[in-house]
Amino acid sequence: RVQLVESGGGSVQAGGSLSLSCAASGGTSSSYCLGWFRRAQGTEREAVAATHTNGGSVYYAPSVKGRFRISQDNADKNTLYLQMDSLKPEDTAMYYCAADEGSCWWVGTPDSQDFAHWGQGTEVTVSS
Repeated sequence: RVQLVESGGGSVQAGGSLSLSCAASGGTSSSYCLGWFRRAQGTEREAVAATHTNGGSVYYAPSVKGRFRISQDNADKNTLYLQMDSLKPEDTAMYYCAADEGSCWWVGTPDSQDFAHWGQGTEVTVSS
C-alpha cells in the first residue's frame, strides 16, 4: 500500500519561501501520477501542481505558475517536492501530496478523484 508523508509546512511572511516534501513508500509500480493539492479553510480542495514520474506531464494552477515548482528526487523518485517562492497570504492552506498508479489523465485541471493515495497534509500559513 502506498504511503505518503508530507513535511516542510510552516508559517512565513508574504514574499517568503517554503519547500514541501512528500516521502513515498510501499509502492510497487514504477509509474505514478503525482500531485500537490491544497485546501484553504472554507474552500474546496484544488490542484496546485502535478507531474508524472517520467516527467512528461506537468501542471501548475494559474495562481501559482512562476512561483511554485514541482520536482522529484532524481536518485530514487521516492520523494516529491514543491518549492514555493514569493508566497502570498492567499497561499495559506493545508497542502496534500497525492499519487496514483499509471498515467496522468487530467484534461485541463487534475481532479482529486483521480488520485488514490493521499498524505495527511502539512499546513502552510502566509502572513501579510
